[in-house]
Amino acid sequence: MPTIPVSRSHVRLANDPARVITKPYVPDDDGPGSNPRAERLISRILTLPPDEAANTLAEIRKSFGQRHAELDEVFMSGFWAVAHLIPDVADIPDEIRRLVGSYFMHEYSIGGAALTNPSIVPDLDQSGVPDGSLRIIVSLRAVGEGHLSSIEFRSGLVDQNGTIEIAPPAPPITGHRQSPIFDKATFTTKLTEMNIVNDLVGRVLVQLEDRFTMADLDAALGNLGAHEGSSTAIHHVTQIVHWLASSNYELSFPPHSELSQRVLFPNGPTESRGMEDARLVRFVEPDGSVIYYATYTAYDGFHILPQLIETTDFLHFRIATLNGPAAVNKGIAIFPRRIDGRYAALARCDGESNYVMMSDHVRFWYDAEQIQIPARPWELMQIGNSGAPIETDAGWLVVTHGVGPMRQYALGAILLDIDDPRRVIGHLREPLLVPHECERVGYVPNVVYSCGSLIHRKRLVIAYGASDTSTTFATIPVEALLAELT
Repeated sequence: MPTIPVSRSHVRLANDPARVITKPYVPDDDGPGSNPRAERLISRILTLPPDEAANTLAEIRKSFGQRHAELDEVFMSGFWAVAHLIPDVADIPDEIRRLVGSYFMHEYSIGGAALTNPSIVPDLDQSGVPDGSLRIIVSLRAVGEGHLSSIEFRSGLVDQNGTIEIAPPAPPITGHRQSPIFDKATFTTKLTEMNIVNDLVGRVLVQLEDRFTMADLDAALGNLGAHEGSSTAIHHVTQIVHWLASSNYELSFPPHSELSQRVLFPNGPTESRGMEDARLVRFVEPDGSVIYYATYTAYDGFHILPQLIETTDFLHFRIATLNGPAAVNKGIAIFPRRIDGRYAALARCDGESNYVMMSDHVRFWYDAEQIQIPARPWELMQIGNSGAPIETDAGWLVVTHGVGPMRQYALGAILLDIDDPRRVIGHLREPLLVPHECERVGYVPNVVYSCGSLIHRKRLVIAYGASDTSTTFATIPVEALLAELT
């Protein structure tokens, strides 16, 4: 093992089943306009005696009112999820609508199974921070029932001695979803990449302006008449185009909400079964402006797709698909600044090795160059990055992960040339961090895994997940690590 001192933090962020959100619960949905089971349930609710209906709603409010702000709005969301199944829906009083809606919502424990695979970045706001300390933002993969993953945040401090404090979280909330303004050229490029541009798609695109909304897209799709093609072909095109458009969206949170309340819960079809392993980076443009990017893995139960989160304030988020033949696998991590005027990112295009990608556009990645293959016993199965590269005087410091015997994950490090990150100039021969005995037991045993680190006062601060169950931190003297690498 290298002679690099590693200090593990006493802080441990664990799963908390009490952190719940509300989400729709519509059993046996057979598609638009058809759900016999839901229709029978609605009929039973609507035939309750008035006193019994009122008492039931009062009990629900009493039981859940302290757990969720704006509970009546939650109930109305449930109602509108099934309103299309109700004849004479306009005649139903609001209180009965809320009662109906309560049966089609449920609580979901966002991190009931695990809270893991973190990344860490400096907060944009450093006001009021004690001398020598750094305010940080930590992203976390929260895993709930059914292995469904969402993205949570925590705020904290790293003091001048490397001690880490994380503020207790506030009750979670999900954001308000909005459709963005779409760029026609970008949208067309992605459709072409998906190999679905045909005459029908062309007839839709020709109706759209250079910038268009979801309403514009719906109108263009609606103009496809029977003479344009078979109903099957039109239905297929509508599904695919809507799938792509719905995978790009925006989320906003109330300004008064705390960072730890804001949950990025799956909202698009590509991530219907999870948003996994966000790799946050504080990106600085040449003019000094700052934007935070996070690449993550969207999972729909069958396929994975790398996607991108953009935010400047952690109140408003834009979620977009990543495009191009190089954006094909898990674990993309964006460099914190442009290199020779271009974006750069780490990737694992073949599922086994580390690559560097360069691009003129942060959402489009066409070219990748392999820079590292598995070479040491502890990483022979596969390697990958563990977050965005960190700029140092010696080069780009990259924390990596490797998979070895018995599928044990360990963390390592490489050093890349500062001007040409495709050139590896240092590589640890032995792992930097392996699962401690107390970290080997968990949802996925024998794993340490990180999605991001930072440097503060000559210490590398690594946020890492322990056996896909909980999150903790370690600090390492940067000089000792760079000495081993160089």
